[in-house]
Amino acid sequence: MSRVAEDVARPVPTRADAEPGRRPPAFVMVPAAIGLAFLVLPALGLMVRAPWRTLPHELTSTVVLDALRLSLVCATSATVCCLLLGVPLAWLLARSDIRGRSVLRAFVLVPLVLPPVVGGVALLTALGRRGIVGKWLDQAFGVTLPFTTAGVVVAETFVALPFLVIVVEGALRSAERRYDDAAATLGASRWYTFRRVTLPLVAPGIAAGAVLAWSRALGEFGATITFAGNFPGRTQTMPLAVYIALQTDPDAAIVLSLVLLGVSVLALAGLRERWISGTR
Repeated sequence: MSRVAEDVARPVPTRADAEPGRRPPAFVMVPAAIGLAFLVLPALGLMVRAPWRTLPHELTSTVVLDALRLSLVCATSATVCCLLLGVPLAWLLARSDIRGRSVLRAFVLVPLVLPPVVGGVALLTALGRRGIVGKWLDQAFGVTLPFTTAGVVVAETFVALPFLVIVVEGALRSAERRYDDAAATLGASRWYTFRRVTLPLVAPGIAAGAVLAWSRALGEFGATITFAGNFPGRTQTMPLAVYIALQTDPDAAIVLSLVLLGVSVLALAGLRERWISGTR
């Protein structure tokens, strides 16, 4: 009887006790700590070197406010374009049986590996005034994209679209298709099934892709300066303003970098936690 009492009184091992391997080993912790330091130290360097005394004046300057406003507007517009184009494209890659999907996926992923400046040159050859499509747009409709605010949105969409497509395609592949099949057997149309069944299932993946695309668009530099130029108030986004300020006023460049870093961190940490994990 006493042995039974001892067994009852003995504490039940917890999940952490039952899995001693949950604590990371040293061969994982050491390189992980070095990698974390490698990523965090540049941000700490910005905060240490920031001109805190003149920071309020720098933050309210016309250059910072105009560049920030333009960056937020263009990045948000580019994200909307990515959603409108990327979600159907991801569905095509994940759910269709068309031939040449591997080749199509390769073209979708090209902006990921293509140098941004080369992407800007490619956009000029396609959508410039003498481009294969831009020439027709200019003659038929009087639409000119290079060196305009719309050109900034186009350049940012070009570099950010693959990020959204990759995430949404992965979400579509992981989602079970039996719900779509069940809706089809009940007489639902393909559009109704896509809108009321498929999209709600992959909504977290779409949100993750949108946040990632927005962050990528916000930090785009090479394609923007090549295709849209660097005109204050019209095409000069935050990364371009940082580049110009770094040559003339390093303190202003640090302030602009801090603003861009803060906006990016808030977007990735706040919006992603709220939309994806649902913890808030």
